[in-house]
Amino acid sequence: MSEGGEPGALAEGTLISHLLELRDRLLKAMVAVGICFVPCVYYMNPLFTFIAEPLKRRLPPGATIIATSVVGTFTVPFKMALILAIGLAMPYVLYQAWSFVAPGLYRHEKKLAVPLLISSVLLFYLGAAFAYYVVFPFMVGFFISTTPSGVQMMTEMGAYLDFVMILLLAFGLAFEVPVATVLLVWTGFVRLATLKKNRGFVVLGIFIFAAFVTPPDAVSQSALAVPMYLLYEIGIIMAKLLLKEKIAARAKEDAEQAERESGV
Repeated sequence: MSEGGEPGALAEGTLISHLLELRDRLLKAMVAVGICFVPCVYYMNPLFTFIAEPLKRRLPPGATIIATSVVGTFTVPFKMALILAIGLAMPYVLYQAWSFVAPGLYRHEKKLAVPLLISSVLLFYLGAAFAYYVVFPFMVGFFISTTPSGVQMMTEMGAYLDFVMILLLAFGLAFEVPVATVLLVWTGFVRLATLKKNRGFVVLGIFIFAAFVTPPDAVSQSALAVPMYLLYEIGIIMAKLLLKEKIAARAKEDAEQAERESGV
């Protein structure tokens, strides 16, 4: 009876150990967010001033950013501090996720996962910085220039923060194109030849995406679409190189496995 129950008990013990490890990883990630949140919330007003600087520089004389809620002057910077803390802690959060799943990966998968994690974080930060320093000034200038005569532009701080966060998120995700391309090819979901063949459709899709997330002017749309397409081409090159490495790694592992079996 006890012998028959051993496999079930072993599986149950393994599941519990995995759940305990997952709990520890989540707690470490939450602690990292909390540590980053402390300085962010302490300097939340100067940080909001920094975020609002591109708009403030282009507002007409007499216009300013307003708060339409009594608690808005606190809750909006507080919300921004929390989002910023999550963004700053994201590398460590992803490291905890990687540490949890790494034991179940093959050797060649581990070699791919680490560069992809690092590059995905760097590309996201690069996309957000590109949006803030390059694209956002054009967008703000465009919207202010379309203000009808006799209308005084007074931007509400909560609506402004939501607009900025959506913009930064959109550009950060858009800059993940090389990582997505590599993953699609590596997993076999899409063939490399298909990605090369359908470049025209990709360009069309990129400009449609850019038209949705940027103002209806050619400068802003091109500022997003051109880097996205260049990153797509970079992703194809990276996927081609990694695909060759994957084939070589699999051949090596198969040879090692066959050698071990023949030795047995």
